[in-house]
Amino acid sequence: MNQEEAEVRRKTVLIVDDEAAIREMVSLALETAKFNVLEASDSQEGHAIIIDSQPDVVLLDWMMPGTTGLELLRRLRRDPLTEKIPVILLTAKTSEDSKITGLDSGADDFISKPFSPKELVSRIRAVIRRSTVTEPSEPIKVGEMLFDPESHRVSICDEPVEIGPTEYRMLQFFLTHQERVYSRDQILDHVWGANVYLDERTVDVHIRRLRKAISVAGHEKYVQTVRGAGYRFSTRTK
Repeated sequence: MNQEEAEVRRKTVLIVDDEAAIREMVSLALETAKFNVLEASDSQEGHAIIIDSQPDVVLLDWMMPGTTGLELLRRLRRDPLTEKIPVILLTAKTSEDSKITGLDSGADDFISKPFSPKELVSRIRAVIRRSTVTEPSEPIKVGEMLFDPESHRVSICDEPVEIGPTEYRMLQFFLTHQERVYSRDQILDHVWGANVYLDERTVDVHIRRLRKAISVAGHEKYVQTVRGAGYRFSTRTK
């Protein structure tokens, strides 16, 4: 066992699913992979465990009676205490729109039922690796735009910018990788993760949303389309 695997195996995963059989199957797979496992049968119980135990990853069923997993996810992302806990949505929904809805709500990954326990363990390890990557802690300023990772806020001309979680991650990626061209595939890998299978057009949709969100004092011009190659973030117009 290498050092990376040893580190991962000390992590705690919370399973939130109303189906006991699913919890039992997933729990067995995770315990075999040496994860610590917690279980909850509904969103209310899951939320209480998340607050008390602060698990490293939450496996969250989308469709549950009462408060759905998607509603719990949105609640977690609104709370500074839980906004950074990685969440993987488990769902029978397989459409592109469903994936985008889940990811836009703040999910770190999306796994369709039925799934392979080996794939699930692999996805969890990938999410943990991404979540432990050191993020910038100092504010980044470009023009009149200020990106503050500590407060998780973006402002332009001292006015707060309303920005979705996916657009926030995309902006963070661009700001920390300025002046370089990235293909749609590369942006998908960096922003959504290499294990999330989405159409490249998803990137175009979120680029448009990002440009709209920062379209104050002309800041949208920094998100540039490079014909035939992809996108780059640059303060140079030529």
